[in-house]
Amino acid sequence: MPIHPQIAAKLPLLEGITSFEAAMTDPAQRALLDEFLMITGAPEPPQVATRDETVAGPHGPVPVRIYEPSTPGPDRPALVWMHGGAFVGGDLAMPEADWTARQICDRAGTVVVSVDYRLCHGGVHYPVPHDDVVAAFRWVRENAETLGVDTARLSIGGASAGGNLAIGAALKLRDADGRPPVALLALYPVAHAVLPPASASLAADMAAIPAVLRFAPPQTAWINQNYLGGPLSTADGYAFGAHAVLEGLCPTLVINAEYDDLRPSGEDFAARCARAGVDVRQLTAPGMLHGFLNSRPDLEPVGHALDVMAEVVTGSRITAPLPA
Repeated sequence: MPIHPQIAAKLPLLEGITSFEAAMTDPAQRALLDEFLMITGAPEPPQVATRDETVAGPHGPVPVRIYEPSTPGPDRPALVWMHGGAFVGGDLAMPEADWTARQICDRAGTVVVSVDYRLCHGGVHYPVPHDDVVAAFRWVRENAETLGVDTARLSIGGASAGGNLAIGAALKLRDADGRPPVALLALYPVAHAVLPPASASLAADMAAIPAVLRFAPPQTAWINQNYLGGPLSTADGYAFGAHAVLEGLCPTLVINAEYDDLRPSGEDFAARCARAGVDVRQLTAPGMLHGFLNSRPDLEPVGHALDVMAEVVTGSRITAPLPA
C-alpha cells in the first residue's frame, strides 16, 4: 500500500536534512525531525511507575530503566527491551525506548526493563553491547522475586539494532544457559552482516523515499563493520542471528516496516526460523517506515504493532495481520 498518508504529508519537512545524526545535534533540524515523526503534539504516553537501576556486566555497570504496571506480582510477565540507533545512537529517553516501554507496560500489564547498552564509540565493539544485554536479561531472571515477575514469562525484544541485540542474546541464552526467553520480539531488525538483496518491488517502492530515511549498502556496511570492529566476514551467529543455527530458538515475532531497506533482513531471518522449525510469526506494518516505534502510537499500524507485541509478552498467539 502507499506510504501512510500522515507520514507522506510530512516528507517535505526532511528537505535539506542530510542525516539523522546531523539533525539530532542541530536544534532547527531536530525540531523538523520531531515534527516529521509527529512527536510534537503526540498523545502523552501512559504514566507508569519507573525507576533506574544498575546491572553488573562483564564490561562494567549497565544502566537499566524499569517500568512497573499497577498490577501486583509475583507472576507478572517481563520484557527486556533494547532501542535502536545503528549501534552508535539512541538512549533510554528516545520514544523507541521510553514510549514503547510505557505502552507495553500499560497494554500488557508487564514489567519492562529497558537496557542502556554500550554504544560503539571509542573502541567499543561486539561483543560488548551483546554482553550488556545478556547480563541485563540474566539480572532480571536472578531478581525475578524482587521484581515481582515469573521466571517462566521472561521475553526479550528490541528494534533495529536493538532487534539484532535481542536475537543474539536469545541465542546466547539458549546455548550458554539452556534457559532461553519465553519469546523473542524483533522489530525491523538487522540480522545479517550483509543484507540480502531487495526484491524488485521493494526497490521500486524505496526509490521515492528521501535519502535521509534510506539505508544504502555503503551505510549499512559501515554500521555493521563498526559494530563488529572488523571485517563483515568475521560475523558469528550471536553478532548477526541469520548466521546462527536457529533450531531450538524460542517462539519469535518479527515485525517489519513496509518501506524499509532493512526489510529483506527481517524477512529472510523469519524464513530461516521457519525452516529451522522455530515457532515464528512475521508481520508487516503497512505504509510504515523504518523506526516507526519512534512515531506516535495513535497511528493505527503503530498502535496495532504495540498490541501484537503486548499479546506475545502475555503469551497470546499471533493470528491477524497488521491493519492498514
